[in-house]
Amino acid sequence: MVTKIKRWVETDTGHRVPNHKSKCRNLHGHRYRWEVELVGSTVTTKGVSEEGMLIDFSDVKSILMEHIHDVVDHAFLVYDGDIEVLKSLSQLEDQKIVSLPFIPTAENLAKWAYYIVEPHLKTTYGNDLRLRSFNVRETPKSWASYEPE
Repeated sequence: MVTKIKRWVETDTGHRVPNHKSKCRNLHGHRYRWEVELVGSTVTTKGVSEEGMLIDFSDVKSILMEHIHDVVDHAFLVYDGDIEVLKSLSQLEDQKIVSLPFIPTAENLAKWAYYIVEPHLKTTYGNDLRLRSFNVRETPKSWASYEPE
């Protein structure tokens, strides 16, 4: 039997899609939701704090906070090929800029976040635990998911 859990954090983050056909080519921001979906078997070790859990939700939150939230919250995500915006933002002092080797679409961010978070999801109890997918909500009606084949 496989158990599934989800945990997310939210950030306020800016970006732009430089070659987009409509208004998303402009500088703008979103209240992003960064969500992991984990699958596996629950811990069966008797008497431990995680007994009956896949992994403690607070451990997942700590990983998401350190590796996603603290990196992108109140930051501006910029494609490193977006020279026009990089030049403009470099003139500002004390700005949190995250330069990325891809256009910061929800789809690309979901894939990026998957590979940032995945190595940090560990279990010490020998139960099967894996990151099934990473979901990025850009707006309440718009999601992207990445799940490796």
